[in-house]
Amino acid sequence: MSHPDFTNPFWSGLVTANAPLAIGGDLARRYPAEVIPFGGVADVRDPACMAAFRDLLHPGEKVYLTGDDLAAVDGLVESVLLPGVQMHFAGDSSVAAFSDQVVLLGEAEAHEMVALTDVAFPGYFRPATWKLGQYYGLRVEGELIAMAGVRVSLPGWREISAVCTHPQHTGKGYAATLIRHVMAEHRNEGAENYLHAAAANHRAIAIYERLGFTHTRNISFRGMQLA
Repeated sequence: MSHPDFTNPFWSGLVTANAPLAIGGDLARRYPAEVIPFGGVADVRDPACMAAFRDLLHPGEKVYLTGDDLAAVDGLVESVLLPGVQMHFAGDSSVAAFSDQVVLLGEAEAHEMVALTDVAFPGYFRPATWKLGQYYGLRVEGELIAMAGVRVSLPGWREISAVCTHPQHTGKGYAATLIRHVMAEHRNEGAENYLHAAAANHRAIAIYERLGFTHTRNISFRGMQLA
């Protein structure tokens, strides 16, 4: 199986499987604002790439890049630094398992998905994030209380993302059930899984480790905006 450049995951996605959604060119690309607030450049140390990325931004918005030692260019500033970890699945394939409790989510449920994810990480899941791939959820008495899905698709790989459980329903194994279901769907596609987590989110990292994900690298998420 091929191994994309996981050190630059958003760029890797924007020039391969997610290219139909990409805005930009050979040096810098981004996802539409209504999809996710992320982008990538061919080389964060290259001023030309960073200038091209700057030219894709709109006044007042924040778009995240990954990487370190970003080249400084006029008119572009870093306003947020979020330390993260990248993890790849290295466990037993039996972890991937379908659940008949899980329901498929899509455009019709976009407003519910935004509302749920805004409880945990507001602003990252957008009205059109569902365009990135399939999302799945769990309902209790009709209410969407947990979800998970895919964010960046790479050749042979899918990033599990938007793993979220409403605070009133945590501790019941819902996140693990959804992750295992998503993994089973991706296995049917012939894809392996990776994911990202905030370095400070020890609870989530512990869940991922119990499922068989291992720490691959530290990764910096940098919120960039126009000066």
